[in-house]
Amino acid sequence: MPGVIVASKFSADIEIDCLIIGGGAAGLTAALAASETGVSVLVAERETRLSGSTALSSGLIPAAGTKAQGHQSIKDCEDIFYTDIMAKNKNTAEPAYVKLIVRQIPKTLDWLADDYGLPFHVLDNFLYPGHTNLRMHSVPEQTGVGLINRLEAAVSAKDITIATGVQVIDIVVDNSDKALGAICLRPDGSSEKIAAASVIMACNGYGANPDLIAEYIPEMKDALYFGHPGNQGEAVLWGKALGAELVHLSGYQGHGSVAHPHGILVTWALMMEGGIQINTDGARFSNEHSGYSEQAVSVLEQAGQIAFNIFDERLVGLGRGFDDFNKAEDSGAIIKAKNINDLAHKLGVDLSALAKTLTDCDRYAAGNGTDPFGRGFDASKLLKPPYYAVKVTGALFHTQGGLTINHAAQICRPSGSKFDNIFACGGAACGVSGPDVSGYLSGNGLLTALSLGEIAGRSAGRITSISD
Repeated sequence: MPGVIVASKFSADIEIDCLIIGGGAAGLTAALAASETGVSVLVAERETRLSGSTALSSGLIPAAGTKAQGHQSIKDCEDIFYTDIMAKNKNTAEPAYVKLIVRQIPKTLDWLADDYGLPFHVLDNFLYPGHTNLRMHSVPEQTGVGLINRLEAAVSAKDITIATGVQVIDIVVDNSDKALGAICLRPDGSSEKIAAASVIMACNGYGANPDLIAEYIPEMKDALYFGHPGNQGEAVLWGKALGAELVHLSGYQGHGSVAHPHGILVTWALMMEGGIQINTDGARFSNEHSGYSEQAVSVLEQAGQIAFNIFDERLVGLGRGFDDFNKAEDSGAIIKAKNINDLAHKLGVDLSALAKTLTDCDRYAAGNGTDPFGRGFDASKLLKPPYYAVKVTGALFHTQGGLTINHAAQICRPSGSKFDNIFACGGAACGVSGPDVSGYLSGNGLLTALSLGEIAGRSAGRITSISD
């Protein structure tokens, strides 16, 4: 089990200025930022290749006031973005912390674009739930894999060491809680000692640790886990051992649209642009526009823990703009039906119930009644035959609680005092979603990964330079 070792001296095999634990978007962004301060950097990644939770995501990063928005004539500002985040988490996140991240993220995206050539653009053909303005930034691939690949290329072009197959198991500190380095395991079972002047925890959360999920998020202990298997909660365990403050450990991002049994994410844009979800009874069971995170819980409450996404030809065209949707289509997950009768037959649901569901949506769009779940329907976006469907389940993507950090991304004690040379970013740090699944606003994960990654990297670099 990961732990903390207290030592007065630490004789190491490797010496580095800045050790970054984790090679996802947060760790790679931190590496770029730290290297710009002139210090030596080592990224230690437990897997044999860089990926992390980022590679499993859609790779979308929300930000307000970026150059990319300006190029696309999209008006937005940090105050509106801040308000959206706080509204979603019902004002349970620390306001100053949210403002720090909202202010930082446009600077980070512009920096990565200008200095490292990441070609961000804003998705402008639909609006994600909870966002007032178009602000989802993406690289051209519109995938998390594409984002990771571009960050990795930027890091590889600099004098930064990336070590894969390196699992950090213990953090080593002195009697004053100053980090001295870490001990890691290699795949062959050998161990190495890495001395470091600063340590950045960029190892995401604890979604893949069933014991921690059962303790902090019991409603998801039996759910499909759709995050990275390396998210074992080391940062939480190290934080506990250090006496650091951990908050909002019950917060997480779920998703109510993972193709079953194919295990492929189906974009929520289909729901936002007119699609609906039904259960095996042929009935809707929620407001699909509330958010895809809390929809995971709603789907898991249905019979068999499954639902069906229903959409049409128009929405198929939208979906095909996403690589994951194309993968789902290629795998046979997408069902096509020529009419309601055919759709009911292929899904195995009651025809009369399904017909009533679609008729009710038509009525709501015409103003003849109100959706009991509170969703608004647009007559221009009503579904038309031929129909399409995909069988889905709800899943846990990644946790949102974590270490409390200050404005420099240094981890803190409950008293508010900081650890001088230990930093956290991404899923290792507490997010901005509050303590509940419903507090997750689309993109919150990569929002904190990149913004806090830059803050942590620059802060660690400055402290290391001063100590030199």
